Amino acid sequence: MIDRRTALAGLGLAAASPLAARAGGLANTPDNEPSEWVALWPGVPPGAPAVLPDERIVARPKSPVQPDRIMQAIANPRMAVFRPAEANGAAVLITPGGGYSHVVIDKEGFEMGRWLAARGITAFVLFYRLPHQGWTSGADTPLADAQRALRLIRHGASSYAIDPARLSVMGFSAGGHVAASLATRFAAQAYASVDAADALSARPDAAALIYPVIAMRAEIAHAGSRERLLGAAPSAAQSMAYSPDEAVPADAPPFFLLHAEDDAVVPVDNTLRMRAAIKARGLPVETHLYQHGGHGFGISRAAGKPASAWPEAWFAWARAAGMA
Repeated sequence: MIDRRTALAGLGLAAASPLAARAGGLANTPDNEPSEWVALWPGVPPGAPAVLPDERIVARPKSPVQPDRIMQAIANPRMAVFRPAEANGAAVLITPGGGYSHVVIDKEGFEMGRWLAARGITAFVLFYRLPHQGWTSGADTPLADAQRALRLIRHGASSYAIDPARLSVMGFSAGGHVAASLATRFAAQAYASVDAADALSARPDAAALIYPVIAMRAEIAHAGSRERLLGAAPSAAQSMAYSPDEAVPADAPPFFLLHAEDDAVVPVDNTLRMRAAIKARGLPVETHLYQHGGHGFGISRAAGKPASAWPEAWFAWARAAGMA
């Protein structure tokens, strides 16, 4: 872990060498953004291509008030940390969306991190590697980063003043697929152990899937996420293996599911299939469906719509489960 000054000072080297600052932050980071960054891997991440992806931050100026940035390539997977003024012992690993083509920084990452920290919850926003950018672990690459991130949080629980048994994951869109994969494949060996943290469980204690990509079957999959994860023509076996609804284990955590019925990007059937699979296992699940809302609304873009109530609905659910 490095502090904000070191993270920002290292950014001058990031364009030439993304690994020069191992837990580097983002250029022009405002004071209300994270002051701590945690690198996931010592040295170069496992299975790296000969030429590392060139990390690029792109601003999408859709709002004069709210920033909307994306990171188009990840060479240095890391977590941005949002610490509350008074930690209540709970923590959330946030996996933003981006269709496996990029990672959304603001509306599905930092906004949620600040919202959680304001309520006493320590938040970690994960910048996970993208599976189509040459990593030898291919479709397991985002899962490897998610497993490693959760284990690192658990390993450092005392330094964050959190309870290692109150650690949730929350994923949006394709990040919902990352979160669902972690919540169903936490026992899979997605990478070789590198240190003592990897002896810990990667199972989250609760999972929130927000308008998630779930199924990899062509008829209901988000086509871009499916192709970037599995390639242009995955086999039926591959599609099944990477559809979390097809392999919910008996010891999966409780789930909170959320979707808008008019989502034209990721069909609501993804959430409905996940709910059915969880129910079939007899596991606890709470589901919220909104008639209107579309896709990718996060917090700020849900303002003025019925879907704007979702963060408080999640908070009430999490608090009842001892996760907030």
